[in-house]
Amino acid sequence: MTVRKCLPWPDKRLRTKAEPVSEITDEIREIWTDMIDTMEAMPGVGLAGNQIGVMLRLAVVDGSTERGRAVCLANPEILHSSIELREHDEASPNLPGMSAKIKRPRAVTVRFLNEDGAVDRRDFVGIEATSVQHQIDHLNGRMYFDRLSKVKRDILLRKAKKQNS
Repeated sequence: MTVRKCLPWPDKRLRTKAEPVSEITDEIREIWTDMIDTMEAMPGVGLAGNQIGVMLRLAVVDGSTERGRAVCLANPEILHSSIELREHDEASPNLPGMSAKIKRPRAVTVRFLNEDGAVDRRDFVGIEATSVQHQIDHLNGRMYFDRLSKVKRDILLRKAKKQNS
C-alpha cells in the first residue's frame, strides 16, 4: 500500500491541465493502485492524478458504502449530463478543512479508458456522479471552489489561508 502526498493549494500543478494517457501500462495501473490507497486513506470518494503530482489524465472514483469498488479512469470525458442538479458538500485534500456546497448534474455518462486499455462508457449517479465531475475538473486544472461566486470563493480562500498560517 502506497499513500501518496496530496499537493498543497496553491501548487501550480493544481491549475495545470493534465496530459492524456496514450495507453494503459503496468506503470499506469500502479499509479491507479497508489491513487486508490491515497483516496482510501483520506478517506474520500475520488482522486485525480494531478492532486498527487501525476500530470496524467487519471482518476479513481469509489462512492460505494462498502468500498473496494473503485472505478479507474484514464482520459475521462463527460458525454451526457442530466438536467436535474444535485447539491453536495465538496472538499479537497489539497485544501484541508475547507468545503462548499456545489450544484452539479445528478447523473453523467462518461467515456474513458479502463484498466484493460479498452474504451468504456459508464453512467454515474449521485455521489459518484459528483465525484467523477469533481475529478474531471481537477484534470482540467479547476478546483471545486472555482464553481462558487467570486465573493464565496474569496471568503473560502481567505478562511483557508488564515487556517493554514
